[in-house]
Amino acid sequence: MSRFGRVEKGRWAENLAYRYLCEQHLHPVTRNHRYRGGEIDIIMQQDNTLIFVEVRYRVDQRYGSSAESVNLQKQQHIIKTAQHFLQKYPHYQQFICRFDAVLITGNMASPQVQWLQDAFRA
Repeated sequence: MSRFGRVEKGRWAENLAYRYLCEQHLHPVTRNHRYRGGEIDIIMQQDNTLIFVEVRYRVDQRYGSSAESVNLQKQQHIIKTAQHFLQKYPHYQQFICRFDAVLITGNMASPQVQWLQDAFRA
């Protein structure tokens, strides 16, 4: 798979996850927040909870499942990036924070979406 193909599929998966979460009545805060080697794909809000969302897409499980790809190192990068977000936008510091994952599997024509709430903790 070419680099462009990977990026394009990643954008597609993030857009699918974003639409899915909006349909679940979460409110968008921002997307693709980056900080020193880390990125949070989507940040959403539901009442007084700020939700940091990692999106993972796998066509199949040949190289491991979507859930397995959110390993400890990835979690640490997400947590560090979330801390940066809260420092940069202090009005969100009063919110409860949660780390979710949206796991997408299958081909692009008929994807399966699984939303793991509270997928890991800081």
